[in-house]
Amino acid sequence: MHDVQPLVEAVDKLADRFRSLPQSKLLGAVPGHPSRAAAALALARRLAALALAAEGGPEREFPDAGAFAAGDQLAVAGHDLAAALAALPEGAAVALPDGPAAAAEVLAGAVAAVRETAELCA
Repeated sequence: MHDVQPLVEAVDKLADRFRSLPQSKLLGAVPGHPSRAAAALALARRLAALALAAEGGPEREFPDAGAFAAGDQLAVAGHDLAAALAALPEGAAVALPDGPAAAAEVLAGAVAAVRETAELCA
């Protein structure tokens, strides 16, 4: 079982920040994204895709529920990934499109992605 607490904490902190942002900040552009909300959506989509891969499920479209839902979408996707990774045994691999990766690597990459998005959207 993997320690997913760092992922849960990082996702919760960033999701809460997005939930409290005013519209002007949510819609403000950041490098590589037309808005902070779009950056959060991109991260949520990435985390959701990783969760599906960890669960062995097929890829699915992750909807855009609008700028004001960015924090909630991020929280749901992050918690789904945490649950999927926590259920995997130590040493398990996740079947990613680029090839299999150790669950621990997927977890570390997800935490890093959340932190990068947090810095980008500061």
